[in-house]
Amino acid sequence: MSNGAWHPGLRESYLYDRNVIAEIQRASREGIYDIRGFGAKRRLPHFDDLLFLGASVSRYPLEGYRERCGTDVVLGTRFAKKPLELKIPVTIAGMSFGALSAPAKEALGRGASEVGTATTTGDGGMTEEERSHSTTLVYQVLPSRYGLNPDDLRRGDAIEIVVGQGAKPGGGGMLLGYKISDRVAAMRALPKGIDQRSACRHPDWTGPDDLEIKIHELREITDWEKPIFVKIGATRTYYDVQLAVKAGADVIVVDGMQGGTAATQDVFIEHVGIPTLPATRLAVTALQELDMHRKVQLIISGGIRTGADVAKALALGADAVSIGTAALISLGDNSPEYEDEYRKIGSASGFYDDWQAGRDPAGISTQDDKLSARLDPVLGGRRIANYLRVLTLEAQTLARACGKSHVHNLEPEDLVALTVEAAAMARVPLAGTDWIPGRYSA
Repeated sequence: MSNGAWHPGLRESYLYDRNVIAEIQRASREGIYDIRGFGAKRRLPHFDDLLFLGASVSRYPLEGYRERCGTDVVLGTRFAKKPLELKIPVTIAGMSFGALSAPAKEALGRGASEVGTATTTGDGGMTEEERSHSTTLVYQVLPSRYGLNPDDLRRGDAIEIVVGQGAKPGGGGMLLGYKISDRVAAMRALPKGIDQRSACRHPDWTGPDDLEIKIHELREITDWEKPIFVKIGATRTYYDVQLAVKAGADVIVVDGMQGGTAATQDVFIEHVGIPTLPATRLAVTALQELDMHRKVQLIISGGIRTGADVAKALALGADAVSIGTAALISLGDNSPEYEDEYRKIGSASGFYDDWQAGRDPAGISTQDDKLSARLDPVLGGRRIANYLRVLTLEAQTLARACGKSHVHNLEPEDLVALTVEAAAMARVPLAGTDWIPGRYSA
């Protein structure tokens, strides 16, 4: 086949389809791996493979809008003097100033604050736009240490130690030179216009014992007020969660391989890590076996798009979820309005390929002043708030249908799986049966 045309008698190879052939040709031509943003594009088991069992006779549903269904959550109750009290169980994930424009960071803060939830700084430090418009801001400490300083650390409402990211666990981030503006360069102490690669591990520890020391240092510098999150990319999730708990974390963030990234190698995105669905169950199991489930809160991220995803993550045992890519789409990324301009950068609406070059026409993932001026942070914040409200309402609707007076009362018993793979990964029955693959009755 060529140019999408169909030729009678020809059959495309599964192993060597057009995409594989094109990548081999590109690699041969350019001599370097492909770099892109976004997350895994392959079909993976996900929350879509689960269904809720709504109430009828054997269970009693709640009546629409007449009966209350709570959505509040408290994060950081283990050791912190001032845990985060959020109105909804959906937070904004860490996305750096550098990857995103200043108006985009401001808009995320505005939207999250309007509905009573938190946003997160990302790599490269804290901007005034973000801090001043975020009622609750989580300050990230990453392996790169870019932009890290004690003053901003104390200004955050919580601290998130990033050990790994779902799109690239075991690997560092990338910020291409197109995005290293004067301001980004100054914040990160980098030369302007030069490609930057973040470290893949923290420079001052080599294991969980060192992590415990670092957590203690952060508690001392913030007078034990701030909750300490530990974020891990989903791989050996069971062991990583237990070790993070042992090190003293208040909150665990688990990021599945459907999570996005500003830029990294395509081979990394598609072939490292595990999906969010099994990672959720493994994390919950790890906490339960330590008798720390609900005592150490669990945030799940990576491919959260709808209120159904939110509700299913909570039903499997998460305390909250975090969104990144979906938040950018809510702001206006991927809009067909800019289709002609996407084509000019070699991409198209709905892809995110080549957006890492910093020429996003929507003004979101760019450091170009003219492009970023296209994004109105007030309007963007309103769009984010609307989207977060819809996610919450959808999750409440499903919880009420299952007879729950709070979204956190959802449980695995409310779920069934559509595929054998999802049933095994989530440890819920295959629909229409009581069979959970891998689990045997006594």
